[in-house]
Amino acid sequence: MRILVDIQNGIFRDAVVRTLRDFSPDFEVYDSESPNRTVERCGESSADVLLMEVTGYPGWRLEERMVIRDRVKAANPACKVVLIVDENSERRLADRVRRAKKEGRIDQFIYGSVSATYLSAVIDTL
Repeated sequence: MRILVDIQNGIFRDAVVRTLRDFSPDFEVYDSESPNRTVERCGESSADVLLMEVTGYPGWRLEERMVIRDRVKAANPACKVVLIVDENSERRLADRVRRAKKEGRIDQFIYGSVSATYLSAVIDTL
């Protein structure tokens, strides 16, 4: 499974990438250097899963993530889109992400407070 990770926080991103790589030898994990490169990197890596963080900051806002999602899905409809959101500091945003899942706009969402093992297991089930 090829997974592209687009996470703003470098420490968090590195931890997620390392955890996914350690979880399964079948996981090929790629890093998107910035949101501006995510669509291109999805195509280059033939990603099966796009894992994106959603925050209140420009480049990582939900609306911007949905534009990336639309472009990725147009090029590769089979790519699963998973959003990570901090449900403790971004409660309203977390609610909007949850609604995006209910509306079928994303394939899955993960709260930032879950364990790394749980995150990996959810990705594995996609």
